[in-house]
Amino acid sequence: MTHRQLTSCFASRLAVSLLLCLLAFSTASGQKLFKLEKDSIPFFRGFAVSFDLVGPAMMIFSDHGEYEGALRINLHDQWFPVFEMGIGRANHKDDEVTHLSYKTTAPYFRVGMDWNVMKNKHLPNRIFAGFRYAFTVFNADITHKTQPDPIYQSTSGFSVEGMHCSQHWLELVFGIDAQIYGPMHLGWNIRYLRRLAHKEGELGHAWYVPGFGINDPDNFNANFNVIIDI
Repeated sequence: MTHRQLTSCFASRLAVSLLLCLLAFSTASGQKLFKLEKDSIPFFRGFAVSFDLVGPAMMIFSDHGEYEGALRINLHDQWFPVFEMGIGRANHKDDEVTHLSYKTTAPYFRVGMDWNVMKNKHLPNRIFAGFRYAFTVFNADITHKTQPDPIYQSTSGFSVEGMHCSQHWLELVFGIDAQIYGPMHLGWNIRYLRRLAHKEGELGHAWYVPGFGINDPDNFNANFNVIIDI
């Protein structure tokens, strides 16, 4: 037997002997060597419904906005699968740069997950980080206002109804919700939106995308939610 084999054999026997001594000591003293704490909080903790207030306010004070609700499942106060659905609307008239009028109304859908990042998961107030995958399919009406041509002394314009478009995007979410009274919570979140894929109509760029907002490669949105735990 080589020196390395002798050393390995000695170390193995020493480790086994130490383990047996520890087990014997713990048994003799009536104490458990390893104590496992069992969490008494159940895995399924119910679900919540919520309604956003920012989108309707935008609808009142601007030419686009959304009506949106969400269903969120509570798993052990730590993981929160989320499904969100809304209807986005825009009625943008006579853009100063393009002289285009744009109108659409369509649903959009999001699915994702939030994580409660607080150290004590079971408190009624929570801090979330999460993500969403979202998509929408919509039709848009686009009208170009008739403009006089100063050179040819003629007018030009066009109108398209039902231009078919679609978009897929990813959202990164950070938010807070706080218990107000009983099952009622108020919460806000901010979102970074990144376009993944899109299909434009025959006239090209769509001015507004339901659920996404003004049509750029990326965007920022915010929500203020009324949340009810069930």
